[in-house]
Amino acid sequence: MAYKNKLVFSAAVLVFASTASERAAAEVVSVAGNGFEIRETAHIAASPDKVYAALLLPARWWSSDHTFSGSAANLVLDARAGGCWCETLPGGGSVEHLRVVYVSPGKTLRLRGALGPFQGLAVDGVMTWSVKSAADGTDVSFTYAIGGYAKDGFDELSKMTDHVLGEQIERLKKLVDGELAPRGH
Repeated sequence: MAYKNKLVFSAAVLVFASTASERAAAEVVSVAGNGFEIRETAHIAASPDKVYAALLLPARWWSSDHTFSGSAANLVLDARAGGCWCETLPGGGSVEHLRVVYVSPGKTLRLRGALGPFQGLAVDGVMTWSVKSAADGTDVSFTYAIGGYAKDGFDELSKMTDHVLGEQIERLKKLVDGELAPRGH
């Protein structure tokens, strides 16, 4: 079982690394021996309500390349305390990506958990989304902080995570801006 987990984690790292050069790195706020924090931001020319509503539908904007099932259409987010950002898998399986811990509708969404390859490590994370009105639209941002133990440290993991999550906020922006074809939920 440990060998299988190591293979899954290694494959995920290779996928992250193979796409790292396709986009300029966004902000890695800090990296230490016990974790890291990243921050992603975007300005969207739409109302905060429209941006927040889109945020709650990850099946429409999350990249299928970064799911366990291979299809973002299998993602669902139950935006209430205790709710799940989950994914259904073929054969009746499922994955809990994050657990909702705080909701201020239209403003803030906070989730806890270890995304993707981090599920196989002794780590936990906190992702906090913020949606704020700006003069000509909405500023949306999120931080993702991971803490715990990773045998090889967090330097490379922080860069790969920043790349993957930066891609997701870009996809959210493109969806709201009408540049990304919406998928059903």
